[in-house]
Amino acid sequence: MKLRILSPGEGSVKLRRRWYDPGVTSPSARRWVLAAAILGSTMAILDGTVVNVALPVMQTKLSATLSGAQWVVESYLLMLSSLILAGGALGDRLGRSRVFAAGAIVFGLASAACGVAGSLPVLVAARAAQGAGAALLVPGSLSLLAAHFPPGERGRAIGTWSGATALAAALGPLAGGFLVDRLSWRAIFFVNVPLAAILAAIVLARVPETRDRGSRRVDLAGAALAFLTLGGVVFGLIEASRVGLGALRAIIPIAGGLVAGGVFVAVESRLAEPMVPLSLFRSRPFAAANLLTLFLYGALGAALFFLPFNLIQAHGYSPTQAGASLLPFVILISTLSRWTGKWGERAGPRFPLTIGPAIAAAGLALFLRADGSGSYARVYLPGIAVLGLGMAIAVAPLTTTVMTSHPDRFAGVVSGINNAVARVAGLLAIAVFGIVASVTSPGAPQSDAALRAVMAGAAVLALGSAVVAGAMLGRDGRRRRGRGTSLVN
Repeated sequence: MKLRILSPGEGSVKLRRRWYDPGVTSPSARRWVLAAAILGSTMAILDGTVVNVALPVMQTKLSATLSGAQWVVESYLLMLSSLILAGGALGDRLGRSRVFAAGAIVFGLASAACGVAGSLPVLVAARAAQGAGAALLVPGSLSLLAAHFPPGERGRAIGTWSGATALAAALGPLAGGFLVDRLSWRAIFFVNVPLAAILAAIVLARVPETRDRGSRRVDLAGAALAFLTLGGVVFGLIEASRVGLGALRAIIPIAGGLVAGGVFVAVESRLAEPMVPLSLFRSRPFAAANLLTLFLYGALGAALFFLPFNLIQAHGYSPTQAGASLLPFVILISTLSRWTGKWGERAGPRFPLTIGPAIAAAGLALFLRADGSGSYARVYLPGIAVLGLGMAIAVAPLTTTVMTSHPDRFAGVVSGINNAVARVAGLLAIAVFGIVASVTSPGAPQSDAALRAVMAGAAVLALGSAVVAGAMLGRDGRRRRGRGTSLVN
């Protein structure tokens, strides 16, 4: 199950003075802005948490292989990862409300297409369209709050938004499993349709338009090259799980993706207003935080994708039971992140970003005890709880490290890059560990043997992120913030 946790960089947002005019946004309009931001985030979170609960059922109903099931998730993540930075820039340039409403409409229509899909290729295509809609929604929710709430009220608004989205993350797996058990896997998509319609209506009728007159242009070339890079590599890796890494059908798309990646770097280094300013990575804390994000969120993405397959297909858990199994994980992150954020501010990022991933690695290693019994209390609960504790320690300090790695004028772009890295991590990890599961247990990637192999690899990745933090971050990786800036973690 791919839980959408509050991603690195999403917990902080910059308020540019020219975004907010207290004479434009009335108190009543701000309430509608908050409602729209919460509803948009909730839709994106629910989609991420419920789809993978239903994925084993979808695989059976649509007679899909593991690689086919992977594409149901990967097509969504591919579009979201490739377009999320362009989506944020598009909102700044064309109008945040207009682009946010467009994202809701695209997401709703794509959800309806997912619900009526009669074959796997149609479902995968509709999921890709969902990802394109999410790329307009995800960066837009916090931008709307920053654009319409003054500094004195923004902290409370973002706190309300965070609490509501955390509640959605906690209830999403359970609600998704219930819908699958009582209705159909199609219900998890149809539920988005009325929500998207309500969201679009609220935004178009009640949310004032704002745009950044000094916004950078939309880097369409960068977005296209990012799509080709990620798409080629992921396609080749998923094919490799079926035909082997040595087959031309795997080698050619991977090589093509790597070439596109080289062109992406060359193009971005020459543009005056690139989608990804490569110079930002000269900052050691920023480079370390993003490498740490790649490893840690890759480990998490792999674990939460393959765990439901094992629970449902190998041990007979219902989708509702599989969804409920992750509640301890989400509850720990929701309740402890605020405390660990304050701790990280006092202690500096190095210690929590070393110890948190190390604890997460220990939690993943606990899944190596899977012995065929399927016992939740003895086999699964310890690993889920320890993994949740480790992530709770790491998430908030990671956000702080990202947001304090550069002066305030770069806050939006550094947050967006780190957000995209977190999604790319899950995209690549699901493809890579699909090979691990297929090689370990041919014909039965849902088996305990396959789960142990995936969790072992994920534990190594999480431990790698702890090593990155210990080696690349100083005792205090924070910078002094510029005057007049208000950041909420």
